[in-house]
Amino acid sequence: MTPRSCVSTLAAVAMVTLMASPAFAGPRKDKLDLALRQAVKQGATDNQRVIISVNPGMRPLLRAALKKHGDTVVVEHPSIEALTADVHGQDILALEKDPAVKAVSIDATVVASGRKKVTAGRAINYRALKYYSGLRAQLGLTGNTLIGSGVGVAVIDSGIAPVQDLQGRIRHFVDFTRTNTPLPVEPYDDYGHGTFVAGLIGGTGVQSRYQYMGVAPLVHFVGLKVLDHHGQGRASNVLAAIDYAVANADLFGIDVINLSLGHPIYAPAEDDPLVQAVERAVRHGIVVVTSAGNFGENPQNHQAGYAGITSPGNAPSAITVGAVRTMSTLPRSDDRIPDWSSRGPSWYDAYAKPDIVAPGDRLISDCLAGQTIATSFPSLRVPGRNDRCYIALSGTSVSAAVASGAVAIVIDQVRQANAHGPEITPNAVKAILQYTAIPVSRANGRLYDGLTQGTGGLNLDGAVTVAQLIDTSMPLNSTWVAAVPEPVSELGGEQYAWAQNIVWGGNRVTDDNVLYVNTLAWAANIVWGGALDGDNIVWGTLGDGDNIVWGTAGDWGDNIVWGTGLLTTADGDNIVWGTGATPRKRK
Repeated sequence: MTPRSCVSTLAAVAMVTLMASPAFAGPRKDKLDLALRQAVKQGATDNQRVIISVNPGMRPLLRAALKKHGDTVVVEHPSIEALTADVHGQDILALEKDPAVKAVSIDATVVASGRKKVTAGRAINYRALKYYSGLRAQLGLTGNTLIGSGVGVAVIDSGIAPVQDLQGRIRHFVDFTRTNTPLPVEPYDDYGHGTFVAGLIGGTGVQSRYQYMGVAPLVHFVGLKVLDHHGQGRASNVLAAIDYAVANADLFGIDVINLSLGHPIYAPAEDDPLVQAVERAVRHGIVVVTSAGNFGENPQNHQAGYAGITSPGNAPSAITVGAVRTMSTLPRSDDRIPDWSSRGPSWYDAYAKPDIVAPGDRLISDCLAGQTIATSFPSLRVPGRNDRCYIALSGTSVSAAVASGAVAIVIDQVRQANAHGPEITPNAVKAILQYTAIPVSRANGRLYDGLTQGTGGLNLDGAVTVAQLIDTSMPLNSTWVAAVPEPVSELGGEQYAWAQNIVWGGNRVTDDNVLYVNTLAWAANIVWGGALDGDNIVWGTLGDGDNIVWGTAGDWGDNIVWGTGLLTTADGDNIVWGTGATPRKRK
């Protein structure tokens, strides 16, 4: 198998520009993000906690200037040439005019991406949920050999409690919520979301007699607590936690970062501190999995809408995961995308997100009886197990956790097949998951569009098949699979074709060879969707209308999530829905 000739490069990426909001009106000329720009317009004089990104080498000078002016430097982020500071409200415009400053972002409140309201106050049929003891089977895993052994996952969340399903595998734990300095402590989780997430990623299922086993039950964890007992935190703490994971990846064996949290997108990706931190982590060889967000529907009329992706789900190189509702069955034919799962494109940049979707509706995982989630939302508790705490949650945070477990399985399988070869890169892992995904259809048989489901539902049967065939030692531009597999998976007695494409930037790349050639696109230093040297492109012709994922304006143009505050991080009550928004025509 040889790559097709290329007549265009990935630099010819389709970019949709939305006109419903000033945020999409064109290139951004100011340095302030939307939240700060609004604060300035309202004449805010109160102190503002901000993350200031500066030009290389200028951080010490800015630090000295801020201190001299009476502003407080909270913490520095040397990895991305930024610092977090409490500054006087009237100093915001001065920072914007400072030539040393690249961008100024609000130190936004981040929240866990779980939807407690989906199940709270509603009767749950736990007999139907019994299926989730077979979560691994639903993903296409059979047998007990695919377990993620030796793979490390950093869970950046509300912490991890050492429940029985996770005991002995929390290798390191750091609290970023108590002080401005990372504080290694004994593992704990006062909110409960992080424990739930860790259980889905890699709980052994021992305490439920293996009824609620995680996806990769032998991974080890690094817990980085950034959310408090209410499930809230600051972007600067998440930024610091990502940096900590990168700096200590070799020491603690961190291969994957799970970010089941987010905040509204207030700035283009190049100015978003969390996005820059995620991209840096990926450049260091760590696969970063993020939740897409739960802002896919109008809370008043429950109409589905677009452009609800949250940060850092807008990071190009992250694996951004939306939710799929499996209907508690093994076959995929009845799977549906819940309206609350955030759709793309990403705000400002119009990146095609999410990348894939994964089970995210009413999954059951670990908790502790005294955690905030368990006490504040008792209806989430799984009944009949008073001595062992389990809760059922929905949301893209759940989907991201499932995908992180899947990533661990893929990494484990590639390592077993390449005992002496180099590690597989994050870009290649993302490509495997997208290529082998199973497209999801509506009840009428029509496929959901790419801005709703990415390339489709997570399919570990296919991903493992490919992972076991890849030879990471093969040179660039050569075929690196031992044999091209049949692109079909059998799940629940039914056969399903793989998506057999990836979404690179704004293009759906459908070349048959896209996954089976070791191309420069998979290199660790390549930003997903970015332009590549034409000599190294392996795909076929790009840019023709059939390959653009956006579809026609009628598919999504009338339902853009937008408004004064973009999105609310609380419960979605303040989402405003634009009308008549249409993408500009491609030139």
